[in-house]
Amino acid sequence: MSTATAPETRRFDADVAQVLHLVTHSLYSHKEIFLRELVSNAADACDKLRFEAIAKPGLFGGDTDLHIDVSVDKAARTITIADNGIGMSRDEVVANIGTIASSGTRRFLDALSAEQKADANLIGQFGVGFYSAFVVAGKVSLTTRRADAQAGEGVRWESNGSGEYTLDTVAGAPRGTTVTLHLKPDEDEFLHAWQLRSLIARYSDHIGFPIRMPKEDDKDQPAAEWEVVNQASALWTRPKAEITDEEYQAFYQHVSHDFEDALAWTHNRVEGNQNFTSLLYIPTKAPFDMAMRGPNERKGLKLYVKRVFIMDAAEQLLPSYLRFVRGVVDSDDLPLNVSRELLQHNRNLDKLRAACTRRVLDLLDKLAKDEPEKFKTFWTAFGNVLKEGIAEDHGNRERIAKLLRFASTKSEGAEPSVSFDDYIARMPEGQDTIWFVTAGSYAAAKGSPHIEALAARGTEVLLMADRIDEWMGSYLHEYAGKKLRDAGKGEIDAGTADADKRKAVEKAAEGVLGKLKELLGERVREVRVSERLTESPSCIVVDDHDMGLAMQRLLRQAGHEVPESKPVLEINPEHALAKRLEHETDPARQQDIALLLLDQAQLLEGVALEDPAAYVKRVNRLLAAG
Repeated sequence: MSTATAPETRRFDADVAQVLHLVTHSLYSHKEIFLRELVSNAADACDKLRFEAIAKPGLFGGDTDLHIDVSVDKAARTITIADNGIGMSRDEVVANIGTIASSGTRRFLDALSAEQKADANLIGQFGVGFYSAFVVAGKVSLTTRRADAQAGEGVRWESNGSGEYTLDTVAGAPRGTTVTLHLKPDEDEFLHAWQLRSLIARYSDHIGFPIRMPKEDDKDQPAAEWEVVNQASALWTRPKAEITDEEYQAFYQHVSHDFEDALAWTHNRVEGNQNFTSLLYIPTKAPFDMAMRGPNERKGLKLYVKRVFIMDAAEQLLPSYLRFVRGVVDSDDLPLNVSRELLQHNRNLDKLRAACTRRVLDLLDKLAKDEPEKFKTFWTAFGNVLKEGIAEDHGNRERIAKLLRFASTKSEGAEPSVSFDDYIARMPEGQDTIWFVTAGSYAAAKGSPHIEALAARGTEVLLMADRIDEWMGSYLHEYAGKKLRDAGKGEIDAGTADADKRKAVEKAAEGVLGKLKELLGERVREVRVSERLTESPSCIVVDDHDMGLAMQRLLRQAGHEVPESKPVLEINPEHALAKRLEHETDPARQQDIALLLLDQAQLLEGVALEDPAAYVKRVNRLLAAG
């Protein structure tokens, strides 16, 4: 192979250099990841050629037999992975290997540095698997020619991973990409062909293209003839009865780049008005960036049309609250030349999306009924993401609500184990409301003053302690015919007093209510006697359909405009602090007590005080005064 131009030396993008350093010094527990990632890249290149060739058949150049070749040279201490896929131009080599054009690169680097045990997973998830070659190789050479390039426009890339790489134009390079790894001195285990065959069987058996290796004779010497060493057929096209759990798990690891096994999966072939196959997996653990929902995030599902890979398209194939699902969907009804723009306006896609959503919810429902320990694992990893569906998917709201789990005043500990159905089954006759309270933590929810009267009479209250819960609760108003009520909103009748007694209490408290209204002024909208409180002196309440104070603060911090709404202060007139205010004659101490009642109530709502120092001084003055 002759060189057409002098080699050009370039430095890696700074982020790539950092990735290389972390990869080569961290991936000691899963060194074999390099073969999985390079074979996966080769398969992607074959997929891309097959897709582009739909519109440009000439790209095949008479060679339609797409395949991946893996070989080892013990004497030269090299492993070579070659494909006859789409190949790369010089600019693509620089863009794909010399830099990382990904919005997630910084998060990848931060996570790779902070959590070494997750390194192997992160490499694949962020699409930087090529660099895993440097885990075992001291030098990596890559030769490539794009399918639409002339014979003399091949490119050779080479680097020892130390910060620089060379680029060279070569003539005579075949279509596709050949990666040669020059192994480090202590990586002899990968010089055995049987070891590479074993790794291919474990990680890449279900690649949809033939993976070939040279046949070997009895003396372990490679022969000139190649043989296919993988299934070379799309796993999802095979009958379920012929697929073992081990094969399902191996395919999951291939599509997800995850070293963990999947928690559960569902494999279905639908025929009728619409024909498609879906193989959908629930992971065991959430990736560190699960909360991210940006347009450039890597997606979970792969879309195929008649076994031809089209795109990663989770945003069209599943709603965002199911973005943790991994797998493939293969449709017979979409056009082969489908694009992202066409997908947005394709009617068949709506049916496909609805069917996939239904399959996932069916699977989760089955786990909840038949395998509660697995469902518990799922909930720990993805419960908060699933809650987004209450707001986003009105059609499936009841099904999603059935899957929700919370702690409650009648459950043991902070573990969210109580469903709405569990709650309803325990409701006494005559109760038609599912009570809940939101707070920033389990302890804050359990100790919330808003539920004191309810707890005193034995009414179960669901303790919602995740940040998303208040937002979710604003969309979920009933379940199975029962109303849902936030114990911290609106006026409630906790059943602690009859109407006459309540009027008598309010009459007796007129003096302290009047003082508080005067002392607090514009800080509150109203001051009233509470039906909620039995032990605490005060609490903050908002109207039934208003946003809680903590949620208002979070939205403001995120840059959203939130209408100003003044809270209602409810007091327990029997509490010693309220009685002290009633009998206090010193104006300064009256002011301190009134503000203390308001500040304490705000703190219990998770609201940061505007002037914490003033609060501390007030508390100290009152303590010193006895």
